[in-house]
Amino acid sequence: MQINEIVREALQLPAAARFEIMDLIRQSLDKPDPEIERIWGEEALHRLAAFDAGRSKTYSMDEVLGSD
Repeated sequence: MQINEIVREALQLPAAARFEIMDLIRQSLDKPDPEIERIWGEEALHRLAAFDAGRSKTYSMDEVLGSD
């Protein structure tokens, strides 16, 4: 079956079924990479340690959003 045939048939389904198909396809593409997760975990710990030691500059929400 060709992609355009699959899409044409899927578009005939009720919205809930189309959403379920879309969600299943999205989940199949959204697989976390364990190595990247490990690296981000280490980075988070380094940032927390820098914050706890007072070595990182912080900003208030007003500064970030440009509010007065």
